[in-house]
Amino acid sequence: MLRWQIAIQEYRGNMTIVHKSGNIHKIADGLRRWALENTPENTAWVPQEEHFIEGICVTNICTEFFNQVKESYKIEKNCHILCQILMKDCKDQSLSSKLDETWKKAYDEGRVHLLYEILYHITKHTCVMSLKDRTIINPILHECHDSVAAGHLSEDRTLERVKTCSWWPNWKRDVAEYFQTCYRCQNENNATGKKFGM
Repeated sequence: MLRWQIAIQEYRGNMTIVHKSGNIHKIADGLRRWALENTPENTAWVPQEEHFIEGICVTNICTEFFNQVKESYKIEKNCHILCQILMKDCKDQSLSSKLDETWKKAYDEGRVHLLYEILYHITKHTCVMSLKDRTIINPILHECHDSVAAGHLSEDRTLERVKTCSWWPNWKRDVAEYFQTCYRCQNENNATGKKFGM
């Protein structure tokens, strides 16, 4: 109230400020109150769709990348089957028996979801894209380890970066192999000095 009084002081001679309590001015009083939760106990309850992906990630990845991911799903057997199973029109649940063990386990545990034709793998703290095509995985490994922003950090930090953006079967093993084949890291991180004795 004081802020408004100061802002309109130059008009002081032409107006007066009168306080209206909440009982008299009910419209403003209603605007300042918290809304009720959207639960069945609320009389204005509106049922909402259940969304499994509870985070938003803003990226500057171009749409060609996502189109390439979608196309790779058509080629790879497990991804194609999962896309068919998770589509709302599909009623045939016997397709899950055709999945490889890693994909079947993730599907049975409810950790795979389809959103905008892209498979997402959900863990306790992350929700990331599921990949299988090496032409997509290799650039992700490059961006998470070799790029200027990644800075050739340790294997553990590379694992953390990959974990926050994508998932594929045996991804930890692939990251370890990629780290072991990085010439710069292996050349610069070697121990110097005399070798330890027996």
